[in-house]
Amino acid sequence: MRCGVLGDPIAHSLSPVLHRAGYVALGLPWEYDAHRVAAGGLAQFVAGLDASWRGLSLTMPLKREAVALADSLSEPARLCGAANTLLLGEAGISGDNTDIPGAVAALADRGITAVRSATILGGGATATSVGLALADLGATEVRLLVREPSRAAATATALAAHPRSPRVLVEELATAAVTGDVVVSTIPASAQGGDVVTRCAGRSAVFEVVYDPWPTPLAAAALRRGQVLVSGLDLLVHQAAAQFELFTGLRAPLAVLRDAGERALVERG
Repeated sequence: MRCGVLGDPIAHSLSPVLHRAGYVALGLPWEYDAHRVAAGGLAQFVAGLDASWRGLSLTMPLKREAVALADSLSEPARLCGAANTLLLGEAGISGDNTDIPGAVAALADRGITAVRSATILGGGATATSVGLALADLGATEVRLLVREPSRAAATATALAAHPRSPRVLVEELATAAVTGDVVVSTIPASAQGGDVVTRCAGRSAVFEVVYDPWPTPLAAAALRRGQVLVSGLDLLVHQAAAQFELFTGLRAPLAVLRDAGERALVERG
């Protein structure tokens, strides 16, 4: 059986490392590779797959594009309007979003099981997933700080449609205050200038979804300040474990996946 991770860029992805480690641990003769697929190219890639393919992990910019290809969607994927997982089978293609439960589990690993309010830097598909996870944990207000407010419209709509109906504010990344219990960063390390990092200083916890390069400026500052830090690897491990179980039907060896990811990041320096 074959699986893979798709996106652009994709060379940095640790997903092959994690999934392959799980296959080895459970003695599965499966393959998992990374494939560079640009925006607009997902349908063509899927059309070229044969019956040996079982599942696809999706990263930017394909998560929202994947929804249109799915014959059925899980409730998390439907609510999010984005799928990071496509399960391929005789009955068709089903879409799911393991980022949402993955984010809940990553926060719980660091002792965060309830949230009142939060600020998210960025407004793309990952911001949507983590925002919905925060609403699951009780957040009644979520602020989205973005460079172009109009591009966060889909995320704001999805968060507001959560059953808890959180208040959603969309503001300018360059000037708006960072408030709430948790600040989540979904923006690249290159966009984390000194002013952005400084404005995040007062939060009790930082959730940095980027794991390469590591540490990002925001993560490094959180470590210096003693803030609770939830890492991109924390999220990656939990969402990958959920995908592993969807693809294989077997319980994921979570500790094996985490160890493999940590070793890979150390090797990358």
